[in-house]
Amino acid sequence: MLVDDERGVLLQHRAHWSHHGGTWGVPGGARASAETALEAALREAAEEAAIPPDAVRPSHAWVEDHGTWSYTTIVARSSRPVEGRTADPESLEITWVPLDDVEALPLLPAFGAMWPRIRAAAPSDLVLVVDAANVVGSRPDGWWHDRVGATARLRDELGRLAPVPPAALQLPAAQWWPRIVLVTEGRARGVASLDGVTVVDAPGSGDDALAAAVASAVAERPQDHVVAVTADRELRARVEAAGGRNVGPSALFEITHRRG
Repeated sequence: MLVDDERGVLLQHRAHWSHHGGTWGVPGGARASAETALEAALREAAEEAAIPPDAVRPSHAWVEDHGTWSYTTIVARSSRPVEGRTADPESLEITWVPLDDVEALPLLPAFGAMWPRIRAAAPSDLVLVVDAANVVGSRPDGWWHDRVGATARLRDELGRLAPVPPAALQLPAAQWWPRIVLVTEGRARGVASLDGVTVVDAPGSGDDALAAAVASAVAERPQDHVVAVTADRELRARVEAAGGRNVGPSALFEITHRRG
């Protein structure tokens, strides 16, 4: 489900001959046995709405689980301008619909049942702002011998993080693909960014740089969940004052441990 801050959501008007024909939903279909839900969603969006997979950045997912089958809706944003169009006979129309107008349409039943929850969270992304020094320092792995190397390992770990389960971060939905900012300081500076992990080298105080990164993210997109990862009590107060939330390094460990 592609969401745009200005245009709303890209919907599919289903062909009359199809299952629940004439209703509205999002491009999608059955998942192949070897596919993840995200891979299937990207493939179906390309086949049915001509959305290039490399133009899509996933945000979060909702799952309606019925035991023998499940219905997953991936909420995503475009990383570059895309329009979408009818690309196969399964659609009468592919068009942008304002979020507040969706509920008035005859919706595909499974999609309609989930829509109130999807609508509430649709504008929001997850932004993790990670205090590298604090997280690295919480792990007795010899980081003091090579701070750059330890920070690079943390960066690589964060790069493999998505999708994130919501429980540790007290978020809605079933999975999140966060935008990650890793703030480094002192002798840990100099680690390069990765796709999905932006490394910010603090010119001075790491606390100042992290608080500024949180404030910038909140100001840019106040609808997002901006979460700092740090155990520093004074810094946590500054994060909250800037409009963000906090979790400790243990929450990050819990997420990576579940994935491992």
